[in-house]
Amino acid sequence: MAIVNSIFTWYMKKRIHQIELFKKYPLDVQEEWLHTLISSAQNTEWGKLYDYKSILTIGQFKERVPIQNYDTLKPYIERMLKGEQNILWPSEIKWFAKSSGTTSDRSKFIPVSEEALEECHYKGGKDMISIYCNNRPNTQMFTGKGLVLGGSHQINQLCEDIHYGDLSAVLIKNLPMWAEYYRTPDISIALMDNYEDKMDKMAEATIKENVTSISGVPTWTIVLAKKVLELTGKKNLLEVWPNLELYFHGAVNFTPYREQFKELIPSKDMYYLETYNASEGFFGIQDQDDSEELLLMLDYGIFYEFLPLENIEDENPKTLTLEQVELHKNYAIIITTNAGLWRYLIGDTIQFTSISPFRIKITGRTKHFINAFGEEVIIDNAENALTKACNETGAKVKDYTACPIYFNGEDVGGHEWIIEFETQPRDFEKFIDILDQTLREVNSDYDAKRFKDMALRRPKVHNAPTDTFYKWLKAVGKLGGQHKVPRLANERKYVDEILKML
Repeated sequence: MAIVNSIFTWYMKKRIHQIELFKKYPLDVQEEWLHTLISSAQNTEWGKLYDYKSILTIGQFKERVPIQNYDTLKPYIERMLKGEQNILWPSEIKWFAKSSGTTSDRSKFIPVSEEALEECHYKGGKDMISIYCNNRPNTQMFTGKGLVLGGSHQINQLCEDIHYGDLSAVLIKNLPMWAEYYRTPDISIALMDNYEDKMDKMAEATIKENVTSISGVPTWTIVLAKKVLELTGKKNLLEVWPNLELYFHGAVNFTPYREQFKELIPSKDMYYLETYNASEGFFGIQDQDDSEELLLMLDYGIFYEFLPLENIEDENPKTLTLEQVELHKNYAIIITTNAGLWRYLIGDTIQFTSISPFRIKITGRTKHFINAFGEEVIIDNAENALTKACNETGAKVKDYTACPIYFNGEDVGGHEWIIEFETQPRDFEKFIDILDQTLREVNSDYDAKRFKDMALRRPKVHNAPTDTFYKWLKAVGKLGGQHKVPRLANERKYVDEILKML
């Protein structure tokens, strides 16, 4: 295995020269990609609609093609889900990544082309390893296996040839043979739907393996780790997998989980590598071991534009390209991709921490949300749930705010709400149950995390006295004018401040 490890490590490090190239010539690489994408799609239905044949410059592209979101592309995507081809992208699209919904949908279906798989997602996967091998030349990761916490894969019944699942499932299902060999557990377990059974089976299947790396969302990784320790009676994961050296993570802010991982894996040498990989594309990798910034990956078949957050509500907002961005300003990301997403507003906000090379940090979503455990609860979800709970218990909500309760020891996470009622509910506990149940109905990711209280427990709701929010706004000097109570926050700042007053 040592020889195989050396060969793989050498091969993976070769890619570093190409990464250095786009770091050196970022603008040229980006412009070249835009021209490639436009010329590839000029004979698609979309390309004809916007006369791609006559677009010669970035300026013309931005003038002619309006900024899109899921709702504007949805009519095209719905036809693609039924098997129609050559609509947004020329190559055949058989796969869709299912992700949590926009304001109007429980789920989004993002097209995944062959090019997006190969040139974006898999290239990103290989680059994570290349960067790691470069930063840790003595790695032994290829002497063992990578434990991958996959999603659940489903077959879309609308059309025989069309498949969908969450992104990790789509990637696992299409992995090349060599990658499949280094992955554990078996695909039949990795793609199970029932998360309780899946965690049991994953733990049983992997405790005897020589696991050298783990990839997955922190929430489920902790659930699995606890299951493994329970089964083996060991104190930490290094007693089960002594050669564990690397954890790939992404999707949610890692800071709240850091201390728990140090307890689960008590090793100074454990390497944590963050990635920014969404259903829409693979965008960034933490390329330095002493910094949490993410290198923006510029040669993955994605052309980037950035919209200053203060202009997001403008009628025809002006976007910036890489040479125009400034440090430490909040931008919404707009992408054009090799899966047919054209000037697509993905809903994430970032700041540039460096512009030579271009490095970023994720600052949140364009809307308020809670996404501490991968549940992506947005304000629209919350409002729907509150409305239903009010209707069924005769209540009226005056004001509210909510935030995460982070994992603590053996306790799972949850959401904490402070609600001030105009009219009290007839049955407060029933109100909480309906709130919780409706969130599960309108948000598939929340529902998955709530399954048998494995990653999220029932919400904790405080029934706040009259004028609580008024007094809080007054105390923080934000009474009146534009100041509003933040409905959802991905941190505990507001809730903790109000609870202190209570």
